[in-house]
Amino acid sequence: MKTALCPGTYDPVTVGHVDVITRCSAIFDEVVVAVVDDSFRKTVLFKVEERVRFLEESTRQLPNVRVVVMRGLVVELAREVGAHVLVKGLRAFTDFEYEFQMAQLNRKLDPDLETMYLMASPEHSFLSSSGVKEIAKFGGCVSDLVPEVVEGRFAEMYGSAED
Repeated sequence: MKTALCPGTYDPVTVGHVDVITRCSAIFDEVVVAVVDDSFRKTVLFKVEERVRFLEESTRQLPNVRVVVMRGLVVELAREVGAHVLVKGLRAFTDFEYEFQMAQLNRKLDPDLETMYLMASPEHSFLSSSGVKEIAKFGGCVSDLVPEVVEGRFAEMYGSAED
């Protein structure tokens, strides 16, 4: 069985994330989506339990996808779930620069762990969780940027875009 691990903060999950996970699920037998609990480089808006729920609801139509919480090194979680491939989505060259560094560090820690990149679909290449959070905070419409469950949560927090 070929298992892929898709780690990220997913704060929140966007339709771009769901697109990459969906495409990944067509390539691998099992896809484990790992939600980073404690990020060193990002301050998160949503607690890890909520981010997991968003992902579970957004990927429930994909029977070979499961969502877990990641605490610790990604290479350790990959070993634990039996994944030999990390899959990351890339939107632009700036994503590649960071992801390249991480792939090299992960390779140093586990030479058998490969990193594979899926390019964002053109319609999602501009999309970022931080951008979505800013739009929602200031009352903009995010209905075509995030899954319905996330849009509903933003409406609870900030009011809906129609208000």
